[in-house]
Amino acid sequence: MLRNDSKLTSESDETCIFCLIANGQDKKTQVIKKNKELMCFRDIYPAAPHHYLVVPIQHIHSCFSLHRGHIDLVKRMAEMGKAVLQDQGITNMEDISLGFHQPPCTSVDHLHLHVLAPRSQIYEHLMYKFIPKTDNFVTEESLRNRIKDKAPIVKSGVDCINYQDLSVVGSRR
Repeated sequence: MLRNDSKLTSESDETCIFCLIANGQDKKTQVIKKNKELMCFRDIYPAAPHHYLVVPIQHIHSCFSLHRGHIDLVKRMAEMGKAVLQDQGITNMEDISLGFHQPPCTSVDHLHLHVLAPRSQIYEHLMYKFIPKTDNFVTEESLRNRIKDKAPIVKSGVDCINYQDLSVVGSRR
């Protein structure tokens, strides 16, 4: 529940649990690592001995909301996930799994990277949720490749139209 001293930013969604965590409004979740752009915490329903979520602080709905301007963000999310694993004593980076669920397979509508280790110890009854390179679980690398040609949505830039002579009046933004 939000208090009057809420620290939610304009880029947050007050109904999103990950936005609440990012802005210090959820006191139950322990943030393991945080910077100006990202945060990492344990998944509340772990599928492996080490299962963390890396989340952008800015509310981004899902993988489908990303464009080529987000390629570096996705890369930094993976870097933070790997750093957290190393901080937790994971040394075999070949036995990890990094990936994103896509709608309708998401439980929280806020972009988040699943970081699992060891991959060889993903719990059998949850394995189906983390099969790499499927629509259900898109690897970080696959997502970066998919969005590299997707242009961001750009405002048209036309302020108004003079209908008398049909010339464009205004400026590009």
